[in-house]
Amino acid sequence: MPIEVESPEEMGYSTIQYNLAESSVHDRTIGELGMDLSNVLMNYGHHRGLPELQQAICEGSHILKSEDVLVTAGAAQALYLVATTLLNPEDHLIVVRPNYGTNLETPRGIPCEMSVIDLSFDNGFQPDIDQIQKAIRPNTKLISITHPHNPTGIFVSQSTIESLVQLSERNGFYLLIDETYRHLNFKTPLLPYFAEKSNRVISVSSLSKAFGAPGIRIGWVISRDAKLQHDLLAAKEQMIISNSVVDEYIALQIFLQKEKLLKEVHSTLQVNYQIVENWLKANDTIFEWVTPDAGAVVFPRIKESIQVDFSRFYDRLYSHYHTVVGGGHWFEQSQRYMRIGFGYPSVNEFRIGLENVMSCVMDCKMN
Repeated sequence: MPIEVESPEEMGYSTIQYNLAESSVHDRTIGELGMDLSNVLMNYGHHRGLPELQQAICEGSHILKSEDVLVTAGAAQALYLVATTLLNPEDHLIVVRPNYGTNLETPRGIPCEMSVIDLSFDNGFQPDIDQIQKAIRPNTKLISITHPHNPTGIFVSQSTIESLVQLSERNGFYLLIDETYRHLNFKTPLLPYFAEKSNRVISVSSLSKAFGAPGIRIGWVISRDAKLQHDLLAAKEQMIISNSVVDEYIALQIFLQKEKLLKEVHSTLQVNYQIVENWLKANDTIFEWVTPDAGAVVFPRIKESIQVDFSRFYDRLYSHYHTVVGGGHWFEQSQRYMRIGFGYPSVNEFRIGLENVMSCVMDCKMN
């Protein structure tokens, strides 16, 4: 996938000074968490996940139980397990796009029938429930959305969520809600997992984006459907048997410090979001955007009236300005769009990176 081929990890962090491509907050060290790993027994772990970690994931819910949680090797594995467990070539999937690449590429590899519902800038990137309803077929097995939405940071309206839940219950398919950015709600209170609403709803999330811990590869899938949980566990056991006990121990320590860590994260997001909002407003003759509700990203686009050599723009931004953003093609969208992450860079790096983006646009204008 382009998002992986052109990722900072693949290109080399040492070649990038101003990383505006990340959708996460800045990575943490184990030392920052003040933990001691010397007594962690390196045995096979619990196949469903460390019980204390399962409980911590659903803590605060009066509906979810630890057995509703399957701990996985990141949200990426959770999404892969859901697709490969539920979908066969004779099944049909509805994907609301933009979406995370795995939610598109894994079904294509199965391959199953797929209807793609594209979000519209003019509609504020809100899903069109009528379009989704018209796409439903007798063999529809799954609908896939993200909330908060990647890469726009938009909240799907509660009325749309309720309508999708009702459709899933009435038609007997599952609703997958990728909630990977749920803890990055720096504007509003944290919402409960959507899996609370119905046993037809599957919630997926992880520690990678909000807690600066993508390196420990811990995610989870939540479902109140016991049969589905059994099947997901069976699929996971074919891949890795159990998660790393070291990773799960670190994850538990993160959850024990969750409130403190998120307070710091949200403070950074509020500062950097104000910077990017001011920058976009100052350059509104070039850019237009939909204001994000949560997450650590905004998805502006260069106006149609501005002619830019985009192949040169993205190459020059990296090679000359040592700056990267997430190009629209990462999400199967026009190159006029770019995902700008405001949670990862420092304030100074972010300011310079935004200046570089603007300078590069001017360099590559064609009129």
